[in-house]
Formats: sequence, structure tokens, C-alpha cells
Amino acid sequence: MSTASRLNRAFAQALVLPFHRCSRYVLISDCHRGVGTSADNFLKNQHLYYAAMDHYYRNGFTYIELGDGEELWENRKLRNIAEIHEDVYCMFARFEEKGRLYLLYGNHNIVRRKNPAFLEAVILYSEAMPEKSLYLTHGHQASFLNSTLWPLARFLVRYFWNPLENLGFLDPTSAAKNYEVKEKCEQSLRNWAETNRHILVTGHTHRPVLPEEPSFYYNTGSCVHPRCITCIEIQRGEMTLVKWIMDARADSVLYVAREVISGPVKILVPEVM
Repeated sequence: MSTASRLNRAFAQALVLPFHRCSRYVLISDCHRGVGTSADNFLKNQHLYYAAMDHYYRNGFTYIELGDGEELWENRKLRNIAEIHEDVYCMFARFEEKGRLYLLYGNHNIVRRKNPAFLEAVILYSEAMPEKSLYLTHGHQASFLNSTLWPLARFLVRYFWNPLENLGFLDPTSAAKNYEVKEKCEQSLRNWAETNRHILVTGHTHRPVLPEEPSFYYNTGSCVHPRCITCIEIQRGEMTLVKWIMDARADSVLYVAREVISGPVKILVPEVM
């Protein structure tokens, strides 16, 4: 099955949500929440993530996680992850109470597809401008190894590459850690989006993408960058790529700051009054 076939299948079964100029969505991907050890890449940014989540909750955003929320290739039990990052799942419960929580699975938490609450894809559909609808998925569909052969990929990560990474070696098959694999994956996703003329938003490669010029391909980045987390905000019919970082005031007091990386990019034109 080709990349196109895998993406077509995902969106044929996608959940459809409304998208208009009053919509407020935040798209976050690749948290890779672990079990609190030195291998837990999320741990160093958990304070940034929680501050961002509190901001989006208070400001009425709907949270959509585009996969790889949990690191279930390196770790076996979700219960252990949930215990370590209990505050995150309590925040999820608050979003869910308001009907503002949607979770997608990626390759690193693909076992969660057995849970009906987890989705492979979401379409933010615009009735006024259907051609401007947004197609959301993790993006692992661009890799045969990470989609069709994911049990093999998980085995290699869990028993081979993860131990070697502790010695300083990087997984050459990872789209997040290998430049050539990243480029190939993004080109496959971009080709599908341009061929189908769909605006595609993914994660998976960990590289944030939001060009100022019109494009069919965008990427949220991840929550495991060295000193920040990145995400895409959608409001007023526009998309903005932002990062959350630690900053210091003039009196040396540290605080969590939101900075715009790129955008806003207009998706829906202003409505005629």
C-alpha cells in the first residue's frame, strides 16, 4: 500500500469537525510522554506544555493532539506514563468535560487505536469554503516502516536503537532524527497534499512548517525540542505557528512566554458584512 493509499484510507474514515472564522483550535503533536526517566524526552518541557495547555483552556481553544502523545515504543505500560504525567491527563479531563478534546494516534502510540476515543485523522471542514478545509493526521503514513511494519519498527527501537541512543548513536530510520528520512517523509506528504489539493497538517518529523506563502503542507513541530515546544493555533480563520519557551524579566524572574514563529496565514477570507 502506497503513501497515497494510506492517507486516502485515513481521511475516508476521518472525524469531521466544523471550521469557520469563529473556530479556535490548537494543534500539538509528538509529546512522547514517557515514564519520568532520563529517556523521557517530554520531561524537560512538561512545565512549558502545561502552561500552554492552561492558556488554551482558559481562552476557549479545542485541543487536537496529532499523534505520538505517549511513547509506547520505548515503554510498555500506559499506566506508568499516566502516573508520572497525571497533571496532563487531569487537564485532558477538563478539556473533555467541555467537549474540546480530540486525540489522534501516531506510530509511537499506534496501539491506542484500539481505543474508540483515538482517531487516525480529523478533517476541519469549512462549509463556506470546502477547498480550505484542513486535513489533520500524524504523518507516519508516509513511511512504510512506521505504518505497515510498525511492529518491526517498535521492536528495533525498543531493543536495538533505544539502548544505542543512550551511548550517543541516533536511529537512522527515524524521521525526527535523520535528515534524509525527514526530507523524504515530508516530500511524500507534500506531494499527496498538492496532488489532492488538500491543506494537510501533520506532525511526525518534529520539524515545524508554516510558510508565509500559500501552501498545502504544514507541520506543528513537537513538544520535545531542546528548549521549547511548538504548535499551530487556528483562530479567526488563520493559522499561526508559535513556540512556548522560558524567558526572564528584567528582575531575573523566570516565566513561560509565547512567541510567534510564523504567520498568521489566512486560510478563510474575511466574511462579507
